[in-house]
Amino acid sequence: MSRILIVDDDKSIRSLLSIMLKREGHHVSSTGKGEEAIGLIRKETFDLVITDIRMPRFDGQRILKEVKAVDSEVPVIMITAFASTESVLDAMREGAYDYISKPFKTDEIKMIVRKVLERKKLEKETRDLKGHLRPDYGPTNIVGKSEKMMQIYKTMGKIADSDVTVLITGESGTGKELVAKAIHYNSNRVGKPFMAINCGAIPTELLESELFGHHKGSFTGAVTDKKGLFEIADGGTLFLDEIGVTPLPLQPKLLRALQEKEFKRVGGTKDIKIDVRIIAATNKNLKKAIKDGSFREDLFYRLNIVSIDIPPLRERKEDIPQLVEFLIQKFTQRTGTQKEISPEAIKLLIKYEWPGNVRELENTIERIVALERDRLITPESLPHFVKEEKEEAKEELEKIKLSEGRINLEKVLADTEKRLLLAAIKEAKGVRKKAAELLGLSFRSMRYRLKKHKTSL
Repeated sequence: MSRILIVDDDKSIRSLLSIMLKREGHHVSSTGKGEEAIGLIRKETFDLVITDIRMPRFDGQRILKEVKAVDSEVPVIMITAFASTESVLDAMREGAYDYISKPFKTDEIKMIVRKVLERKKLEKETRDLKGHLRPDYGPTNIVGKSEKMMQIYKTMGKIADSDVTVLITGESGTGKELVAKAIHYNSNRVGKPFMAINCGAIPTELLESELFGHHKGSFTGAVTDKKGLFEIADGGTLFLDEIGVTPLPLQPKLLRALQEKEFKRVGGTKDIKIDVRIIAATNKNLKKAIKDGSFREDLFYRLNIVSIDIPPLRERKEDIPQLVEFLIQKFTQRTGTQKEISPEAIKLLIKYEWPGNVRELENTIERIVALERDRLITPESLPHFVKEEKEEAKEELEKIKLSEGRINLEKVLADTEKRLLLAAIKEAKGVRKKAAELLGLSFRSMRYRLKKHKTSL
């Protein structure tokens, strides 16, 4: 049962929210006075506070600050009749979780409350997990507080001590090997080897030998017996990066090693027993590779016992500020310098799409720390490709500004519409019905728009 505090000087809203949330199974306290609310916050423990943003004497902003001062982990939802006001934006900047606009729907409130309480529970589980994981290879070194990342931490905590095979998916640069290391170094195999191999970086003819070893004379250049990574990693973990490009002829031998925990060296006749946990990773769509015939379906299902999908950085942009701070600290410790980053620079870093993911961000921050002589990292410190999008937008605005420095938006939109109409008619060779279909318009709407621009069309 969650404890919720409702603060609103409107008695009807307090009653409505109290009744609704009690029916949802929560313990609810409510008050219409800000002073009384602050007293309750200081004396009692709440899982969620819902407060009106505008109240006499003690407004919602003050309630928010008091909650965050007592316990920064308690989420606060603001109620407002003016969703576009500066006060709402200020509240979000100060740490409010969300806001509800009046008049509101009960289903909307139920959904928001359910979501925030589930997130709070997940955050607690993540903190508990971090407390039991080694700091050098735990989630503290895999930065991010987004919901997707917290789910990953939770999965890692559940499977670390098991021997279950794990398949990590994600784009290049998302940190798949870091997750694999975190699983190994927080498992009961921690004292044993962690071996990694990139299956796409080794020529096909050498990959089998690297994985399974070979006997002297088994092929040209095999001048001595050699252990493969499966043997070297015995008792520990073998990380197979880019498993999706493993040559098809080698896949049956890999499958047997996973299933039977044994294999033969290249040129050997004796089965070698091993105890190795397999963690594989890929940036390929393996289900598509199965359809294409380049990856065995039985091997996929043997690898995909537990899957962890790491989202690209563009899908967890809320993690970028924390990542940037982490990386600045990491690289300034190496150089013995001190750096801070301005809010304007952070905004530009958040806006950029990061096609190379965390690896690209890490390289960018390392370069900035190395080159920036001032303590403060500003937008001018950032590389051109990060600022490019903003500068292009600025140039576009400059083109359409009026002489007095304003922009005539109506004219810009009208000109754009006119250009599209002309292009569609040209493409349709003058057939206006077909032109309307090209633009996704009804013929009647097309005719109206043509009439509106009759002086030019």
